[in-house]
Amino acid sequence: MRGPLRCIQIFFDRNRSNRRARLSYESVPIHTSARIAETARVAAGADIGPDAEIGDFAIIEDDVSIGARTRIEPHVIVKRWTTLGTDNQISAGAVLGTAPLDKNFTGEHRSYLKIGNGNHIREHFTISRGTEPESATEIGDENFIMTSGHIAHNCKIGSRTVICSCVLLGGYVEIEDEAYLSGGVLVHQFSKIGRLALISGNTRANKDTAPYFIYSGFKIGARGINLVGLQRAGISDEEIGKLKKAFRLLCRSNLVLDDAIQRIEDEIPSEHTRHLIDFIRKSERGICLR
Repeated sequence: MRGPLRCIQIFFDRNRSNRRARLSYESVPIHTSARIAETARVAAGADIGPDAEIGDFAIIEDDVSIGARTRIEPHVIVKRWTTLGTDNQISAGAVLGTAPLDKNFTGEHRSYLKIGNGNHIREHFTISRGTEPESATEIGDENFIMTSGHIAHNCKIGSRTVICSCVLLGGYVEIEDEAYLSGGVLVHQFSKIGRLALISGNTRANKDTAPYFIYSGFKIGARGINLVGLQRAGISDEEIGKLKKAFRLLCRSNLVLDDAIQRIEDEIPSEHTRHLIDFIRKSERGICLR
């Protein structure tokens, strides 16, 4: 049962059923089933859900909400105005909700980091909150975010993406569902990564990358379709064949972009080719195709 407890910190012995509390006049909505290490520091205004776990030396600031069954490992810092949904796992040394790495940010207003459900965020990763007042950095569900990288202010990350170690995302980057960013990828601010795109290691994405394609090279270019990713996502062989033809028209023909798009619309219309075309047409930074 959720209810306010008159304490700043609650300390649980994981091997025993008893708990010890330091009483104060503050009110902390910590669920009675939550497990909080004795060395952790949980602010008075934090909200800790059922069966959540806070590890040794973790710091949870005011105005933080941690959902049910979320596990915070030792030495994690969750800063103010951060929300985590259910079933997340945050590994040691991660810092969530940091102030934006923006010289114009004064820190005088409220902005947010919003993280969904079932995400794995591994060791020493940092994620910033939004820059403008009331704006947010948003992370979807079931993402696997590896070690020692950074997601900057106001990024929008979809669901079921893989973001490997040492990836750096600039501000306002958007990543669609099921994209895969290999180790050391750099994504320029305001760039967009399409659904099921795969970017190879140490690649610099300085423009938008279209859905379903593989990209590599420091001077980024499309190399083919993400066949393994498409198959794992359950895309049919017929749809994959259409995407292969769309790739050839866009990236391996001598057609200008508008003519290639027109031929895709006329010759191989499908759910996924329509999404591909829509993504390209909405691009503001330009598309990396060749």
